[in-house]
Amino acid sequence: MPSSSALRQQIERDFQHRYPSVLTPAPRGIQEVSTTGISQIDELLDGGLPIGAISEITGSASSGRTTIALAFLAQRTQDGSSCAWIDTNDNLDPESAAANGVNLKHLLWVRCRDASIEDPSRVIRRTSKVSKHIWTRLDQAVRATDLLMQAGGFAAIVLDLADEAVEHGRRIPLATWFRFRQAADRTRCSLIVLGKAAYAQSSAAIVLECQSDRIDIATGTVIRGFNFSARRGLRRFSPLTNIVRKPPVSTWSSQAQWDLERRA
Repeated sequence: MPSSSALRQQIERDFQHRYPSVLTPAPRGIQEVSTTGISQIDELLDGGLPIGAISEITGSASSGRTTIALAFLAQRTQDGSSCAWIDTNDNLDPESAAANGVNLKHLLWVRCRDASIEDPSRVIRRTSKVSKHIWTRLDQAVRATDLLMQAGGFAAIVLDLADEAVEHGRRIPLATWFRFRQAADRTRCSLIVLGKAAYAQSSAAIVLECQSDRIDIATGTVIRGFNFSARRGLRRFSPLTNIVRKPPVSTWSSQAQWDLERRA
């Protein structure tokens, strides 16, 4: 019985004129990247997050995913570029964003709310029946992202699904992610998706998995700093850099100080 390599060579030879490299995967494309502002993460990602593509940053609460996104937006807004934050559950703290270096004058904050409770006028009645259609927060976030991606003009957009249940995030159709990927490539926008898990699947250029490592306590109620670890998961491109690749795991720290009593 011929070996698998012999069978592969035979198939390649028989189909080489009709389907070149039929069993050979397409090479990864070379893509420009932009720094996150966190040296350890940049080393892990061989330069930073890709431009004109979808990046997913996953992890549980307090895993460092939001800090990475804010650090990336700080780099883009400080050079005058316009960015957007699609806040599905209205959790963004502008003071924290500003403390992380984000120029709020160049940040569009889209806050999604429950129309059925906070804004009854958003209910759409069709014909004379008692038929109602209410956009959920997730619906609003996806529609807002689609609108901004298609409009263009944004260097980076963060789609914050961090507090969404995994089963809800996985209901977003693959066709939607494919449309986002095409729009990102066309407008050179970096779409960053924050979530508990990865949702974009084949449309994502890179997946970064984060988790909390250690917390430094200054006093009983004051947290002096956070220590995180991150692992590079899926990557569908080769960065346009000459940086020597590091192992796909890195640790980093945030020196922010938090007073739990004042933040409560």
